[in-house]
Amino acid sequence: MTTAPNEAALLDSVPTGLFIGGQWEDAEGGRTFDVRDPATNAVIRSIADATPADGIRALDAAADAQESWAATPARTRSDILRRAFDLVQEHKEDLALLMTLEMGKPLAEARGEVVYGGEFLRWFSEEAVRISGRYGSNPEGTGRMVVSQRPVGPSFFITPWNFPFAMATRKIAPALAAGCTVVIKPPALTPLTTMFFVSLLEKAGLPAGVVNVVQTSSSSKLSAPIIADPRLRKLSFTGSTEVGRKLIAQAAEGVLRVSMELGGNAPFVVFDDADLDKAVDGAMLAKFRNIGQACTAANRFIVHADVAEEFARRVTERVQAMKIGRGTEDGVTIGPLIDADAVAKAGELVDDAVGRGAKLLAGGHAIDGEGTFFEPTVITEVAAGSDILREEIFGPVLAIATFTDEAEGVRLANDTEYGLVSYVFTEDLARGHRMIDALETGMMGLNVGVVSNAAAPFGGVKQSGIGREGGLEGIHEYLSTKYTLIPN
Repeated sequence: MTTAPNEAALLDSVPTGLFIGGQWEDAEGGRTFDVRDPATNAVIRSIADATPADGIRALDAAADAQESWAATPARTRSDILRRAFDLVQEHKEDLALLMTLEMGKPLAEARGEVVYGGEFLRWFSEEAVRISGRYGSNPEGTGRMVVSQRPVGPSFFITPWNFPFAMATRKIAPALAAGCTVVIKPPALTPLTTMFFVSLLEKAGLPAGVVNVVQTSSSSKLSAPIIADPRLRKLSFTGSTEVGRKLIAQAAEGVLRVSMELGGNAPFVVFDDADLDKAVDGAMLAKFRNIGQACTAANRFIVHADVAEEFARRVTERVQAMKIGRGTEDGVTIGPLIDADAVAKAGELVDDAVGRGAKLLAGGHAIDGEGTFFEPTVITEVAAGSDILREEIFGPVLAIATFTDEAEGVRLANDTEYGLVSYVFTEDLARGHRMIDALETGMMGLNVGVVSNAAAPFGGVKQSGIGREGGLEGIHEYLSTKYTLIPN
C-alpha cells in the first residue's frame, strides 16, 4: 500500500532529529531507526536514534534552563501553554492523521485524542497562575508561618505508544506550568506525534532547553544514566507495572519524586437492575476505544447472571457490525494492534479461556494479510482462573464472567493486584454509592464508559501506580512544599 500524497507531505514535515537545547540535531554517530505503520508494516519515517550520551546532553540542557524557567513569571508560562493549545487546534488534523499513521487508531478516535490531549495544555495554562501557599500565625503565637511551593526541578518523562499525543501533553503541561524543565523519551513505536507536538511548543515561544526530546530504540540504556544523574529530580512513567517497578527501584537511589501510571485490569460490573442500553453503550466505549489498547480499557466484564445472556447478545450484535481496516478509511472502528506480539497475546488469552470452557460468540482470531489485525471478539462464561481475567488484554477482546449477588460482584471486581479504574452500571443510587466505597480503584465510572478528563485526577491504587495526572492534583506532582518560620 502506497502513502497518499497528503500523508507523505505530513510525514515530511515531522522533524527527524533529537530536540536538545532548542535545536533539532542528529544522534551521536548518525544513528537512526525506522517507524512503521502497523496497518501495512511499511516504513513511514526514519528518525534519529538517541544514545545514552545524547540523553545526558538533553539533561544538560534541561538542567541549564531550570533556574531561568523557574524564575519565569507564571503568566508567561501560562501564555506559552495557551499559545501551544491554540497551535494544536490549528494543527488538529495533522496530529490526528499522524497518530493514525504511526499507531493505527481510527482517524475519528485520533481526533478525539487531540481534543482530550489539548485540554491539558489549556487546563494547566490556567493552573500555572494559581499556584498558592499559606500564611498564618503558629499556634504558640511566637511567629508567622509561610508555606510556599517551588518547582521540583528537571523532570524525565517516559511515555507509552498507545496515546502518543495525550500522554505527552498530560506530563509536559503540568511540568511547564509548575516551572520544571523536561527531558521526554517518546516510545520507539510512536515517536512522531510527540516530535511534531514539540515543534509546536517551539513555535509557541518555549525557551531553548525547557523541553528536550530523545527518542531511541534502546529505552533502558538511554534511561538508566539519566535516572542516575543527581541533577534529575522527577521521574514520570506510563506503562506496564513490570517496567514501573524497575524504574521505581532505579529512582530510589536518588530519592526522586516519581509518578507512575501503570497497568490495569478494570472490572466492568453490570448489576441486574442496570439499564442495558447504557451498559452496552458503555461497554463498547470502555472496551473497544483505541482498539482495546488502553490501561483504562474494561478488562473483565462481571455481569449479573440474570442479565448476562441478554448483555452478551447485544454486545455481540454490535461487535459483529464493526468495520476493520486501516484507520484512515471511512467508517473503520477497529484498526490494527500495535505489533505482531500484541496479536499473538490476544490470541493466546482467547485460546486459554476457550480451552477452559468459555464460549466464543464473535471473532477470536488474527486476520491474515498485511498489518497486525485481530478480530473484535466476545467470549462468555469465562471460568475463574482463566488468564484473561488476570492479565491486561490490550486488545479488542470482551470477556464476560457472571455473579449472583452484590458481595460476589465486589469480590470479583477487587480480585486483582491492579486498581486503576472500574465501571459500574446500576440504577440503584444507594448501590452506586456503596460501589464508590467498595471498589479498590483510583477512578470509577458510574453508568459511563469513559472517565478521563483534564480537570480530573487520573491515577490508580495498588499496583496500578503512584500519583495523579490532571485536575487540581496534577500540578502538585511537580511542586515541592517549603515552610519558613518568621519570628515575631
